Amino acid sequence: MRLLLLFFFFFFFFLFPGFSSGAKRCHPSDRTALLKFKYSFANPDQILQSWMPEFDCCDWYGVECNETTNRVDSLVATVQLNGTIPDVIANLTYLRTLRLRKSPFLVGEIPPAIGKLKNLVSLELNWNSLTGSVPAFLANLKKLWFLDLSFNKLSGTIPASLSTFPEIIGIDLSRNQLTGSIPESFGNLKGNIYLVLSHNKLSGEIPASLGNANFVRVLISRNNFTGSALMFFKASKTSDTIDISRNNFSFDFSEAGFMADTLVDLDISHNKIWGGIPSRITDCVVLQNLNVSYNRLCGEIPSGWKLKYRSQPFDNTSYLHNRCLCGSPLQPCKR
Repeated sequence: MRLLLLFFFFFFFFLFPGFSSGAKRCHPSDRTALLKFKYSFANPDQILQSWMPEFDCCDWYGVECNETTNRVDSLVATVQLNGTIPDVIANLTYLRTLRLRKSPFLVGEIPPAIGKLKNLVSLELNWNSLTGSVPAFLANLKKLWFLDLSFNKLSGTIPASLSTFPEIIGIDLSRNQLTGSIPESFGNLKGNIYLVLSHNKLSGEIPASLGNANFVRVLISRNNFTGSALMFFKASKTSDTIDISRNNFSFDFSEAGFMADTLVDLDISHNKIWGGIPSRITDCVVLQNLNVSYNRLCGEIPSGWKLKYRSQPFDNTSYLHNRCLCGSPLQPCKR
């Protein structure tokens, strides 16, 4: 009997430290907001089962509290939320990270309450079924570093106000139903930016102003962009990934510059890009993946690669279905 009591003591002490402690860390207003958040959904008894008022909310699944203030600063829910994002989320005023993802029954629009979370650093509402537009009020989140709204059903245009984030390093709006073009103001983005807009219905020409920004990673594949993308191809930039594939770009690839020390992945396939492959591309020493297929390129494929991480140059799949490319690994050029 004594051993049994000891077992239960240690079980509760280690698994539910908030229960065993006389003083709970959780701020009462945070606990109230979290419980209202849970019970706003249609399936509260099937989700967030550790969220019980008798236990410290700082120990609830997906909740983290700041060690100094004891305020909730992180909420991560990757459970099957069923309903809409409730306005009570605005009461978690100390939140720095909000991640609600992989909930196919999380529906409705992104509420204005999100725009009141002025301390947010990371906002991830991805792999859900959110609809409506990308809200312009997200620009109120001046401390935001990372915005991920990918894999939803968002429509409408990209608000120009997203270019006003002073500290942003990543914007991912991919896998939605967005239309229109990229705002010209995105050329004002500062720092090293990850821009991911692939798998939408975006169209039009890329504003030349985007050449002023340094996109470490630019993924805009599977849209309907036209015109030139040369603003992304400058030797002075530090891009590691450029994927402009499956659009309707048309420009002279021989004018492209390359990031010799940083470029790892390059995909321009399935466009109407013409000209030749410039020999300076062989200076890209860390390049690992190359795809220029299904374009209108001509001329001899450059040789003399200086690749650090590939023992062999790129095979013929990198070059297939162009107008008149020749040379290894394709057919020899006619002399």
